Amino acid sequence: MEFLVENKWVILVSLEVLAWSSTFFLLYARYGLKSNFWFKVATVLFALTGVIPQVLMGIVNFIATKKIDLFTLIILLLILYGFTIGKKHVKKLDAWAQAKFSKQPS
Repeated sequence: MEFLVENKWVILVSLEVLAWSSTFFLLYARYGLKSNFWFKVATVLFALTGVIPQVLMGIVNFIATKKIDLFTLIILLLILYGFTIGKKHVKKLDAWAQAKFSKQPS
């Protein structure tokens, strides 16, 4: 647990990069590859790199520090963003990916 608390910022940034990468892969699998298998793989990757580990990191940090510090607040803001404005952004990204991959090559 000490390792997680000492490296919490690096872990959080890494998880965010992985979550967004899996989001782009998810859209590519859905519209580019048109593959249900890879779409499901990407969905699992997103779950494993997105909200679940971030919430766990917030809980571990709160247990270790016994207070709501900047890190815990950032986690809460990321989760709040994901459930509010983030949904609209993902819908726009989905529409963009659908338009991008539905174009026929010349």
